[in-house]
Amino acid sequence: MKLLTVIGARPQFIKASAVSRAIQAENARSERLHEVIVHTGQHFDANMSKVFFEELSIPEPGYHLGIASLGHGAMTGRMLESIESVVLKEKPDVMLVYGDTNSTLAGALAAAKLHVPMAHVEAGLRSFNKRMPEEVNRILTDHVSDLLFCPTQTAVDNLVNEGITGGVHLVGDVMYDVTLHYRDLAAELHSLEKWEVTEKGYALCTVHRAENTDDATRLQGILGALRDIAVEIPVILPLHPRTRKIIDGMGQPEALRGLTVLEPLSYLEMLRLEMSARIILTDSGGVQKEAFFHRVPCITLRDETEWVETVEMGWNVLVGADREAIIGAWQRPHIRVEVAQVYGDGDAAGRMVKHVARLSDGSKN
Repeated sequence: MKLLTVIGARPQFIKASAVSRAIQAENARSERLHEVIVHTGQHFDANMSKVFFEELSIPEPGYHLGIASLGHGAMTGRMLESIESVVLKEKPDVMLVYGDTNSTLAGALAAAKLHVPMAHVEAGLRSFNKRMPEEVNRILTDHVSDLLFCPTQTAVDNLVNEGITGGVHLVGDVMYDVTLHYRDLAAELHSLEKWEVTEKGYALCTVHRAENTDDATRLQGILGALRDIAVEIPVILPLHPRTRKIIDGMGQPEALRGLTVLEPLSYLEMLRLEMSARIILTDSGGVQKEAFFHRVPCITLRDETEWVETVEMGWNVLVGADREAIIGAWQRPHIRVEVAQVYGDGDAAGRMVKHVARLSDGSKN
């Protein structure tokens, strides 16, 4: 059985590492799955791509499409054209797509148009904000998928509300799999001394979403709040290349004053810093979850989140990009409760692979 895995962005590399590892484990028993990886090139530089393949032992891509730095329409269209050519050549039995990027949607459309069964990893997430390109991508992908792998019951409920019930499976969160697999190694390989900080002695922040970086008022509000927090505690800011370019173009040399600005980090480096932070500020969906996995309070720099469970349990607070709201959340302690793990038991990837393998037996369930 041939699986065509389409990935192109940093979070997808992380998730795909767990599924590739589960495929290898399944093959140790049956030797019936062959994975071919297609890297669209959406994230392309070494710090955002190559290091993840090396560090997480992801199999080398069979195809590297090199499509990046384009508008949404052009990027998705070129990816669709290129992925279609790969599908026609490889003739896969099933396609795997991850998350909610342009790579996700292009892969899903290629599979649907060529009648290739398609599995969506991280199905059913909704922000209910269609101004987000990610929301459009994930909705369209879910509606053409044959297998929908949901990380939470909330995601399952979202699909049911849209009339999608066939092929839906609650498997848990694959990023939790990866966190459990690598956190001890991250602590072993990377000492906090590398960044001149101590346990629970710093804040960690990431900012990359267009809703924040493309809006000068929002970006200035976030950076202003980070500078205020940095007066009290070191603030570590690994800076996405696109965010750095925008900040550099603002003509405000003081924008990053007092912050510990880093180049993009490898997965294990980021994991190490997340584990020991006093608090995390982010507009990333993945980092919100990882904060919860490590039981680190999170301030989310967005107006909504797909990971509503983290908010409901008091580990996450939504503040948008308002400077005063961010500072207020920093100064006001979170109300946190210990609860059962709502993101599964760390074997989401294994469950997914078993469901995919059943397609070779003619079952979509």
